[in-house]
Amino acid sequence: MKNTIKSVQDLYDMLDAEFRSAKQFWEPFYEDRNRPIPFFPNKPDENLVAHVNSGILAGGKALELGCGPGRNALYLTREGYEVDAYDLSEQAIAWAKERAAEEQLEVNFECKSAFELTPQEEYDLVYDSGCLHHLLPHQRIPYIQMIHNGLKPGGYFGMTCFAPGFGGQGGPESVMDDWEVYREKSMKGGLAFTEEKLRYLLEDPFECVELRPMKTKGQEDMCFGLPILWVTLWRKPNV
Repeated sequence: MKNTIKSVQDLYDMLDAEFRSAKQFWEPFYEDRNRPIPFFPNKPDENLVAHVNSGILAGGKALELGCGPGRNALYLTREGYEVDAYDLSEQAIAWAKERAAEEQLEVNFECKSAFELTPQEEYDLVYDSGCLHHLLPHQRIPYIQMIHNGLKPGGYFGMTCFAPGFGGQGGPESVMDDWEVYREKSMKGGLAFTEEKLRYLLEDPFECVELRPMKTKGQEDMCFGLPILWVTLWRKPNV
């Protein structure tokens, strides 16, 4: 029955309806490929490269959420992973497919929401480069559960997200309380997380392997890095 709350999903749908849909933002965002966006160049995240080089991430099957133009998915494919990569933006997926074709790489790129996915212990790695900080607070609940369900025991969840001081929020003192998001009906361009909040959200289902500020990388470097981001890696316990 329309506008009647009977389930948790009905509640989520009501809360979603109070905000602009994510697709409305991301579709035009990727239309102009020449915009000076730091993560448009085809370079993987520095932390992802570091973990592959160290042997922590050693191949298998990977899922990337919010893959954009595919830079991390393409890197993982070059490193021997079988990769499924999803994004809400048709523009972003089209760009990612073009890049894969240019490099003659096989990547399963699809335009699909993370909330449509129902993987069950099939991935050795789930990677999120900038997706979590654009989710509404209530959306984290099914998102984190989906990631946990999708990982094999012993699998890894890697992520980058806004740290306090992200310019879109004005400074370290402006990290938004989750309840404030609903009072103001805005995430002000993305939610920054303190280390304490990240640990609170993720320590129950996962074991922390690494949590640190991202290293700064320049245009001449072969990987991406900005100090406004946290980089973090978590492991799903074997039991």
